[in-house]
Amino acid sequence: MDVRDVARAALPWALVALVAGLALGVDYALGKATLVLTYAIAGLGVVIVVGQAGQIALGQAALVALGAYTQAVLVRHGVPALLAVPAAVLAGALGGVLASLPARRLGGLYFGMSTLAFALIVEEGLARWESVTHGAAGVAVGAFGIFGWQATTTAAQALVSLAALLLALLACRRLLDLHHGRAWRAVRDDEAAAAACGISPAATKMQAFLVGGALSGLAGALYAHWIGFISPEQFGLVFSFELLMLAFIGGARRLAGAVWGALVIVAIPPTIALLRDLLPGEWARAAGLEMVAFGAVIVAVVLLRPAGLAGKD
Repeated sequence: MDVRDVARAALPWALVALVAGLALGVDYALGKATLVLTYAIAGLGVVIVVGQAGQIALGQAALVALGAYTQAVLVRHGVPALLAVPAAVLAGALGGVLASLPARRLGGLYFGMSTLAFALIVEEGLARWESVTHGAAGVAVGAFGIFGWQATTTAAQALVSLAALLLALLACRRLLDLHHGRAWRAVRDDEAAAAACGISPAATKMQAFLVGGALSGLAGALYAHWIGFISPEQFGLVFSFELLMLAFIGGARRLAGAVWGALVIVAIPPTIALLRDLLPGEWARAAGLEMVAFGAVIVAVVLLRPAGLAGKD
């Protein structure tokens, strides 16, 4: 992926941002764009683990939470935001390694359930460790800053997120072109054949979770700054479900799928809010319309674009 490839990939999103800015207002559009870019970074972690390594991951939100809380705690203790980001990435990576350990003995759905259990443990641990995380009361996080400059505007936040996403995309593309990517795909396609060729399935899965966790930690660090306040319930099973849907809607086997999926996931809630004004009274007040919309989108993608919006690998 060279500069021209990045430019071609970014052009459609620039057009979408321009149309959204004209229709909804620049600040609102940039705020949503920032969220899309941040979700896309977390989605890249799911694409690596699920799409490239072929593992079932049901608790990816826990890795985002580890990155977000590491960033928030360090910044509150006076560490500059830019210097805290590597620690947040490391926290997510270590969490990914821990989540992958059951893969040595479990596989398929059983391993997926172990990742779900890991997410529940992390969420409960964050809620109980009040001396550090403030428990259910949550933690306020200030603006992201670099050498005295702070991203206090939506435009600045979008630029920081865009730079982080481009770096993440380039790093992932590089990894997929190296031995690591080939090993992930080999384990995904046929674990026994990969082992016969000298590839360690357990080590390969751990590497995928390490990379996926690092990406999730980066997303969590940025998410904490953009939202401005984090609490354990923000990183529950619904968030994990959203990240998993993000990968499948966008295309789990393509890096671009993380961006397409993030766009859909972020766009659904405001779309539902607009539709509520057009629906009859009982329907407008009904709870769960977002989940109905998510389900409808998934069914549509499965029927019309089985490989996801980004297409085949």
